[in-house]
Amino acid sequence: MFKILKYSFYDLIRSRWSYVYLLFYLLLGFALLFLNENISKAVITMMNVITILVPLIGTIFGVMYFYNSKEFTELLLALPIPRSSIFLGQYFGVAISLSLSLIIGLGVPFLCYGLFQSDSMVDFLLLLSTGTMLTFIFTAIAFLIGLSNENKIKGFGYAILFWLFMAVIYDGIFLISLIIFEEYPLDNLSLFATLFNPIDLSRVLILLKLDIAALLGYTGAVFQKFFGNISGLFVSFFTLLLWIIVPLFLMKRKAGKKDF
Repeated sequence: MFKILKYSFYDLIRSRWSYVYLLFYLLLGFALLFLNENISKAVITMMNVITILVPLIGTIFGVMYFYNSKEFTELLLALPIPRSSIFLGQYFGVAISLSLSLIIGLGVPFLCYGLFQSDSMVDFLLLLSTGTMLTFIFTAIAFLIGLSNENKIKGFGYAILFWLFMAVIYDGIFLISLIIFEEYPLDNLSLFATLFNPIDLSRVLILLKLDIAALLGYTGAVFQKFFGNISGLFVSFFTLLLWIIVPLFLMKRKAGKKDF
């Protein structure tokens, strides 16, 4: 698995899109820190960008790499190599390369602005951790979608639809539900609805650490009420880990049963 991971990683870091992705965060980080002297405000602004852009890039890169390397994958499947090692190696190669672009692209500007001399270092590290976990989550889902669909057009369509649902449609449905059933106690529903969306959960995780969960509205207030700040952080991290583990398990199971 590690040899395949190494090959996938080196193949991706030589791609110009990886440098474009890194350069985007590099420029964005310098611009935000130049406009905001307070690092905490820059973290909040960056959170809004990361929770939308990182899942989109992870989804597109994941499904794109899966279909573009399909012939090479079929060649590897003809060799005495476990299927799980092939697909897990490719997955981790994509996820790690995207995560490094994110970490380096944001890390350099914040370090240049004296992050270690600021009280917001923990907030920034939490931001990077959340962005990395979102990358791993949506890349795993992209690979799972690719394994489930032989047709490349369908695979891309389902991948974009999944991101669109989690980023936009899910919140719209949830908001409409709160309006329709406003006369009923919806605390538990709001709590579980947040746990079933990794993008919303990432926002709550960062805002809980910044102690401004009220900015997220009703769901943030409910999350803080049920778990508090420290417990809420642990619950959020554990749930995000489950969002990584479950798609990987399904991906491994699908790869073992799929007839190539």
